[in-house]
Amino acid sequence: MTISEQIRKIAVDARQASHTMAKLSSGVKNDLLIAMAAALVANTAKLIEANRKDLAAGEQKGLSSAMLDRLMLDEGRVKGMADGLREVAALTDPVGEVTGMRRRPNGLMVGKMRIPLGVIGIIYEARPNVTADARRAGFAVNDTA
Repeated sequence: MTISEQIRKIAVDARQASHTMAKLSSGVKNDLLIAMAAALVANTAKLIEANRKDLAAGEQKGLSSAMLDRLMLDEGRVKGMADGLREVAALTDPVGEVTGMRRRPNGLMVGKMRIPLGVIGIIYEARPNVTADARRAGFAVNDTA
């Protein structure tokens, strides 16, 4: 399977999973975020060990020290990723919130309801913490919309 085919499969699978995720209650979503944070913390040593291999490969490929620093994971960065997920779980879930209700001339009430966006693809390099950060940023943007 080519890289392009792998990426397409990941995107299709993510889209299918998003339909299930959209139906989850706030409590279940928050429990999943907390479980993800706990898994990061519980696997810190394994993540750092795997990251050492990434760093070694990066050094062999001649990555700059700045790029290697962005790639590097340590206990503090893993903790920061977990903390970010916990922060999202502590936010009010905007899904289902109705805003801007107005009565139309015919008496019909019309408003805006917040719904799950779906799947967002992010391409990044040398930033293992970006996935958790993007989740937090997405909720922050959604929370202020």
